[in-house]
Amino acid sequence: MYCSENNHLGSYMEETRSCSCPYDHPPCQSVIPCKVGEGSSCASCSYENRSRCATCNQGYMLSQGVCRNEVPDSTDHYIGFETDLQDIELRYLLQKRDNRISIHGIFVSNDVRLNNWFDPSWRKRMLLTLKSNKYKSNHVHMLLGMSLQICLTKNSTLDPMLSVYINPFGGSHSESWIMPIDQNNYPDWERTKLDLPYDCYNWTLTLGNKWKTFFETVHFYLRSRIRGPSGTGNGSVYFEPLEYLEPGQNLGYMKINTIQVYGYSMHFDPEAIQDLILQLDYPYTQGSQDSALLQLLEIRDRVNRLSPPGAQPLDLFSCLLRHRLKLSTTDVARIQAALQTFSAKQPNSIEYETTKLCS
Repeated sequence: MYCSENNHLGSYMEETRSCSCPYDHPPCQSVIPCKVGEGSSCASCSYENRSRCATCNQGYMLSQGVCRNEVPDSTDHYIGFETDLQDIELRYLLQKRDNRISIHGIFVSNDVRLNNWFDPSWRKRMLLTLKSNKYKSNHVHMLLGMSLQICLTKNSTLDPMLSVYINPFGGSHSESWIMPIDQNNYPDWERTKLDLPYDCYNWTLTLGNKWKTFFETVHFYLRSRIRGPSGTGNGSVYFEPLEYLEPGQNLGYMKINTIQVYGYSMHFDPEAIQDLILQLDYPYTQGSQDSALLQLLEIRDRVNRLSPPGAQPLDLFSCLLRHRLKLSTTDVARIQAALQTFSAKQPNSIEYETTKLCS
């Protein structure tokens, strides 16, 4: 009865719930009634028109008589993510150390003074922090790259080594992750020799759109190796650590002229996200609660997607809730549990494990 439209007979195929028509034009298929069941079909059919849905199953919304996948409303009102810059443009701007993408940070170190020579035999610690958690609560920051200008005295046998830790939204240093530089296709430092009286190089790390990530504070740890000729005469060998050398032995001095991070600031509205979270406990209607859960799921997944490469993503979303919304660990656990329960009920949902970062 559904496959004889326009006087053209066709056969109904149960697997596809559609008609096989002998001619493409005109079609033989008329409207097939709604089917109550699992998946994307209706939860109930319309009493007036049996070909249309009246209500939908969990994870679907009713639109013009058809059940479609529920999708969250735009989350741009709560937090921004994107930049219009392409990777080629970013690389060019980073190489030029362009001020348009430079972010001003506060340099903090008890070991190093910028543009001053120091003995690099012991490990040195340096911070670049934005303190936006305290002074700019309506912004979060995306890291696109960083650069340092490092000089060594002539004929120095020292080779600088940098470890970089990223604190995404504030909190203690223990809530930072270490950049896996030159591992798992992660970018490595690019060194460019400078035409200066000393042995000076620009060190540039370009993350670009692929490896960009949130940051509040960047921790730099500097240590040095001794570079010497190999026994075969080909290449170099390295010795470390320096503290086991003979006392008083001098291998040269080092200075850091500049240190700079690059990226951009994004809109962030903690009060609006707080209102979303309130709907989990005090929903005005079930529909508004589902909408809030969908938007929080979207924010969670997009935030966690900016984790560094690894066995599983970091739980950056919990860090956002803890340090930018100032929620307690109990509240964070409750929100995460509600999102996990809601996500499991969604069609084609794929839940993923995360590594805890923030306490």
